[in-house]
Amino acid sequence: MFSKLKKIRGQKEGVLAWNTLMLYILTFSNQLLSLIVIPKEGKVLDTVGYGELGVAMAIMVYVQLFIDFGFLLSATDEVSRHRSDKNRLNNIMTSVTYCKLFLAGLSLLTIFVLCHAIPAWQGKFGFYSLFFIGTAINALIPDYLYRGLEKMSAITIRTVCIRLFSAVGILLFLNEPEDIWIIPALTAIGNLVAVFVCFVDAKKRLDIHFCTVSAADIWSRMKQSSVFFLSRFATTAYSALNTVILDIVEPAKIPQAGGMIDNPVRGYYTSSDKLMTAGKSALSPISDSLYPYMVKNHDYKLVKKVLLILEPIIVVCCVLLFVFAPDFCVLVFQKESFRPAGDVLRVMLPTAVITLPSYICGFPMLSSMGLAKHANYSTIFGSVIHLINLAILYFTGNMNMITLGAAMSVAESLIFAYRLVVIWRHRDRLKENAHVDS
Repeated sequence: MFSKLKKIRGQKEGVLAWNTLMLYILTFSNQLLSLIVIPKEGKVLDTVGYGELGVAMAIMVYVQLFIDFGFLLSATDEVSRHRSDKNRLNNIMTSVTYCKLFLAGLSLLTIFVLCHAIPAWQGKFGFYSLFFIGTAINALIPDYLYRGLEKMSAITIRTVCIRLFSAVGILLFLNEPEDIWIIPALTAIGNLVAVFVCFVDAKKRLDIHFCTVSAADIWSRMKQSSVFFLSRFATTAYSALNTVILDIVEPAKIPQAGGMIDNPVRGYYTSSDKLMTAGKSALSPISDSLYPYMVKNHDYKLVKKVLLILEPIIVVCCVLLFVFAPDFCVLVFQKESFRPAGDVLRVMLPTAVITLPSYICGFPMLSSMGLAKHANYSTIFGSVIHLINLAILYFTGNMNMITLGAAMSVAESLIFAYRLVVIWRHRDRLKENAHVDS
C-alpha cells in the first residue's frame, strides 16, 4: 500500500492530489475545531463580546497581510521555480524572515498610534497587542517554503497539533466574558511552538537554513512582492474593512427601555462573517495547491473538471443555507440572540457561490497564462468599487450590517467578472501554454 502511495505521489497529478489533501486536512482541522469552539465562544461572550473579538481579529487580518506582504504568493512562486537550488532557498527564507520582522515592528507602532487616535479604540492597545503577538508569530511560519516545494505534510501535522492545543485550551479556560484574553494568549503560545518546529524541520530535513544576506537581497524581495501585497491588501477592503468600519460608526451603547445597553450589531456582523470565512477557507486549499501546479504544468483541463464537479454542490448548499440562515446561526452560536445574524449571512451568500471559480481564475489560471498582474488588478478594481460603495452608503445614511454585507458580495462578483473577461480575451494562451511542459 505504501509503495503504491509513493508511486502515486511521484507523478505530477499525484503530487497535486497529495498536497491538496494536506491543505484540506490543514483547513478542515481549522474548520472542525472552529465548529467545536464557536458555540463555546458564542455562549460565553454573547453578541457583544463576540463583536469585540471579531473587531480585534479583523484588525489582525490587516496586520497579517501587512507582515506577510504577499510573500505567500511571491516566495511560493520563487521557491517552486528554484526548488533544486539550496543556496537560493536559503537566501529566500532568510530575506523573507528579515522583511517580516521589520514589517511586524511597523505594524505594532501603527496599532499604538491608532489606539490613541480613534475614539472607539482608545484604551484597547493592551487587548489588541495580545492578538498582535500571536498574529506576528504566525506570519513568521515559512509556509511558502513548504507550499513551493509541494511538501505540505510536515507543516500540516504540526499546525493541526497546535490548533488542537488552542481549541482544548479555549474549551477548558474560557468560562467568563472577562476570559476573552485567553483566546489570543493560547494562539500566541501555539504559533511560537509552530515557528520553532518549522525552522528546525527546514534545517534538518530539507537542509534549508538561515544564511548571510545583503540589504539588496532584502529590498529586492520586498519590491518583488509588493505587487502581490497590493492585491491581497486590496482584498481586505471588502471583507475585514467592513467589520472595522462598523466598529467605528456604530455607537457602543444604544437606548432601550429607558436605559442604555451594549450594541449587539458588531456581534451579528462578526458571527455571519466568520461563517462566510469558514466556508471560503474550506475552498482555498484547492486554489492554493493548484497555484504551484498550474505554474509548472498548465493543466487547464483539470481546472474545468474541478469546477464541474464541485460548483453544483456549492450552489445547492448555498440555497439551503439561504432558506435556513437564521436557524443555522442560532444552532452554531448556541444562543437565540444570534438569530438576526442570519439576515447578514443571506446577503453574503453570493460570495460563497463564486468563491471557488474566482479563486481558481485568479493566480492559478492567470499566472500560468502569463497574466498574473490581472489577478492583482482585479482585486484592486473590486476594492476601489467597494470603497466607492462604502462612501455612498455613508453619505446617504444607509450604512448598516445588511448593506455592508451586500456591498461585499458586489465587490466579490466584480472581481470574478474581471478575471473571466481577461481569461476570455486571452483564451488563445490556454492552448499555447498547455503544451509548455508536455
